Amino acid sequence: MLENLFSMKDKVCVVTGGSRGLGRAMAEAYLKAGAARIYITARKADACEQAAAELSGLTDQGDCIAIPCDLSVSEEIARFADTIAEREQAIHVLVNNAGKAWEAPLEQFPEQGWDKVMDLNAKTPFFLTQKLLPLLKAAASAGGDASVINTGSIAGIKGDSLNTFSYATSKAAVHQLTRNMAFALANDKIRVNAIAPGRFHSKMTEVFENNKEVYDAEIKMIPLHRWGHDEDIMGIALLLASRAGGFITGEIITVDGGTTLI
Repeated sequence: MLENLFSMKDKVCVVTGGSRGLGRAMAEAYLKAGAARIYITARKADACEQAAAELSGLTDQGDCIAIPCDLSVSEEIARFADTIAEREQAIHVLVNNAGKAWEAPLEQFPEQGWDKVMDLNAKTPFFLTQKLLPLLKAAASAGGDASVINTGSIAGIKGDSLNTFSYATSKAAVHQLTRNMAFALANDKIRVNAIAPGRFHSKMTEVFENNKEVYDAEIKMIPLHRWGHDEDIMGIALLLASRAGGFITGEIITVDGGTTLI
């Protein structure tokens, strides 16, 4: 039994923002654990298709399929969901990972920087999940373990000195959305959880990593004295998507090296 706890055998997964960073790491984890198909999306078509080709080459049993689109636009959310519905009768895992940030001083923070971040980070997960609910319910009713995983952040839990006001607010909204959706979908046997990462090596965080003074100060502050690696996000993503996490719903799980302990 233990060898099957973290298995993704024959499962169909959707990972938004799957061309790089945490999304790509989660897609890789699912493929290597036996998933049949992974659908990834990103705004840049070339990057999305290249990532899908590279991920497909990692295993013999699973495929990664790119559907490039801009999920900050309602029409694109519908197109993305419709495209998947044309190809699949059910999906087992939806990872709402696509996101963006905006940094500006409080006095200068623009309305555009607020709306763009809130739309993609908080609004899109709700409406994409809504659009894909029939496919998630089909997986659950067929005896599958349907799961929605939202990418939150410790920025939505603790305050900091960064001027990313809409990002932090959007991630707090994602956490509450996760709890509400978990309650709403429990009777449908669809589990909903969120991962709240701390600092990970990614394109979004390289500006901090390239500043040695800032980087060294962060490493010293984090209780485990390091940033997160791909393997750190892969493990929790597998837990929440597999039978191993079958009794977990409505949780916001921090993966931050102990940063929120401070």
